Amino acid sequence: MAGGGRAAEGPDFAHTPFLVIWEVTRACRLRCLHCRANAQYRRDPRELSTEEGFRLLDELAEWGAPLVVLTGGDPFEREDLFDLVRRASGRGVRISVTPSATPRVTREALFGLKEAGAMRVAVSVDGARPEVHDHFRGTRGSFEETLRILTAVRAVGLELQINTTVSRYNAGELEDLARFVEQWGAVLWSVFFLVPTGRGRREDAVDPSVQEEIYHWLVELSERSPFDIKTTAAQPYRRVLIQRRLARGRRLNQEGLGIQEVSRAIFGGSGRAPRGVNDGNGLVFVSHTGDVYPSGFLPLKAGNVREAPLRDIYRESPLLRALRDPDRYKGKCGLCEYRYLCGGSRARAYALTGDALESDPSCPWVPVRLRQGRAAETGGP
Repeated sequence: MAGGGRAAEGPDFAHTPFLVIWEVTRACRLRCLHCRANAQYRRDPRELSTEEGFRLLDELAEWGAPLVVLTGGDPFEREDLFDLVRRASGRGVRISVTPSATPRVTREALFGLKEAGAMRVAVSVDGARPEVHDHFRGTRGSFEETLRILTAVRAVGLELQINTTVSRYNAGELEDLARFVEQWGAVLWSVFFLVPTGRGRREDAVDPSVQEEIYHWLVELSERSPFDIKTTAAQPYRRVLIQRRLARGRRLNQEGLGIQEVSRAIFGGSGRAPRGVNDGNGLVFVSHTGDVYPSGFLPLKAGNVREAPLRDIYRESPLLRALRDPDRYKGKCGLCEYRYLCGGSRARAYALTGDALESDPSCPWVPVRLRQGRAAETGGP
């Protein structure tokens, strides 16, 4: 098998995802520029109830899902948030919560999360300057509110993750943002690359060439930063990471062993999967009404937890099974030697082409098989 080949080790994502994200509500007081949820000010009466949430969390505990994120909207809009966290942690589920920067997130509330058993809080910071962050979040004063919350997280002693969505508005201040992440003692910088879905627009995203440059910069940063780095909707970052490690003295052979060896050595860390996670492949998303999607950025419904167990939906959905088979990918992604470790962003492929199995248009890499084919056609080397 040419290229990356099937990973010989690591979790079997065909049976159990590494990450389950539950959108507990779409209610939120902010109006973020990129919001994939199109969040609203009021809660939806169709939301999963507390009891339905308990059943979902119990199922995840029995399933052995490694990590569960409660997101929104703003999870703090639900009065039963602490009960949900307590139920999950009591069953041994590792829980992370992603609150919006609002007055609801007090020191007392964060202490309540910690007492309930939350493992980590993820706070979004999308600009190193108030004007950039506030513009992106659609709310004046959001930056100052975020600083207040970060101070409270530090005081309470919760593990901190900082989330940043890369867009054309903040691409020029990523160095400053990296220093910000280090200053606040975050254990993980989760770097999202904007997908044009929900309120996110294609023109808000960075160009593919800029995206590739940022991948290389992130690799360099990862080798000197005190915090871990993971990316979302940026699967080609793994390709860049592997390529740079290989270039240090290990040639890629025809069997792709170099890719596999390097990938086993470098992946893993603070809340990261030991192999590539993609939409529906190691990741599954449950909406506020129980609908199941490959991710929050790929709006193709695979089922509903009110109608079938999440485990059955994840394992048996034709959509999710297709997304977990890189040999079914089209275009250059289907030919790429990195397709089992990268695979391109399925969410971005869908957003930009209308087909979740198409090639990721944001990736400039030309696979070896394509280059060899072109060389044979032209008679070149």
